[in-house]
Amino acid sequence: MNYQWYPGHMTKARRMMQEDIKLIDLVIEILDARIPISSRNPDINELAKNKSRMIILNKADLADNKKTKLWTEYYESMGAFVVTIDSRSRGGMKSVNEKIAGACKEKIERDLKRGIKNRPVRAMVVGIPNVGKSTFINSFAGKAATKTGNKPGVTKGKQWIRLNKQVELLDTPGILWPKFEDPSVGVKLALVGSIKDEILNAEELAMELITALRKDYEGALKERYGVEETGEAHEILLAIADARKCVKKGGEADYTKAAMLLLDDFRSGKMGHITLEIPNQQ
Repeated sequence: MNYQWYPGHMTKARRMMQEDIKLIDLVIEILDARIPISSRNPDINELAKNKSRMIILNKADLADNKKTKLWTEYYESMGAFVVTIDSRSRGGMKSVNEKIAGACKEKIERDLKRGIKNRPVRAMVVGIPNVGKSTFINSFAGKAATKTGNKPGVTKGKQWIRLNKQVELLDTPGILWPKFEDPSVGVKLALVGSIKDEILNAEELAMELITALRKDYEGALKERYGVEETGEAHEILLAIADARKCVKKGGEADYTKAAMLLLDDFRSGKMGHITLEIPNQQ
């Protein structure tokens, strides 16, 4: 199964980011804590070279805490300033200002030596679709500064948000990259909802999730649905359909309904705290 999704507006958004980067002191990259490598656009490294970097591991409330700690250490070892947050509840937001100050310490000191006082740090917020950029900005600003939505691609254009005297944020549209070299990246992006469900095969995707859960979170499916985790993935999906009475007219099992139920339970955290990647797999 090979998922690729790169609408035309993403090419325009990438060009716009390239033009704006010269105005920027700091690049804040929002990642999904459940897939901290697959949710990272590899184009950003080239785009943001020579800029201070900060990584937000968002949706940490849905992720595996032990694995989130490993990812924090991994990105800090690469020189990034890292914050783990759940931007919907504002959990972890207090440390963001401190990390921004740390990431831009040299810039602030350089300004002071030149006699420039109180010039705000200008930060560009980047991330793939549906990773929570707008929700992060709204939580950070303490008000509805941007439009938010639970579908990829809500933020269409750029907008500056003045948070306080110290920080201005430039929001950008969520962009993917033209081709996923590793097919598993597309699968993981689809699992967390960063690729539109309308173009996906829900049953195939659900079976990918079943395979991943059996490998790294044995017992999670049995605990949630009361099904045995033996046999092929399609057999387990059938068992979930039976357990949750997902049936079509005539009594035939509704695989698609069962698949969407499983995917929704994973995305909402009802399956528990799950992370699909660890650093030593890279």
